[in-house]
Amino acid sequence: MSTDHADAKAEIDRLTNSFFALFSNHDGAPDLDRIFDLFVPNGLIAKCTGPDPEISTLHEFIAPRQELLTNGSLTDFSESETSEHTHVFGNIAQRVSRYQKSGRLDGIPFSVRGVKTFQFLRTRTGWRILSMTWDDERDGLAITELSQSDWRVGIRCRQS
Repeated sequence: MSTDHADAKAEIDRLTNSFFALFSNHDGAPDLDRIFDLFVPNGLIAKCTGPDPEISTLHEFIAPRQELLTNGSLTDFSESETSEHTHVFGNIAQRVSRYQKSGRLDGIPFSVRGVKTFQFLRTRTGWRILSMTWDDERDGLAITELSQSDWRVGIRCRQS
């Protein structure tokens, strides 16, 4: 791996870890405005857990989450990346992340696994996230265990 590629991967790792850590409310109210430091100004986020994707600007995305993470209905929330595969080519990169999230929603504990995809751009000020999309496991859609070679061809899911 070239030094430039290793440096890019390290910065992308940092951005991704910062994104996942952003939503934790274990230690009090999160500062979701930090999302603007991670993304390009016109970044987009798409939630694909239902029949129609919900595509949001950064402002549209953080407003309801700020409320949910601070009003007491979602507590002990955290999410983290459990595995990833990142492709870097010049000034662009893509990352597929398996992740898990857990917490208590209205006092009821939950734990969910899912897949997030990130697209990154190298800007004059460093790497930034261009977009992020995600989908979660649910009845009829489960993440199967992956070998390293599976990561090269993509996430394998079981749909019934």
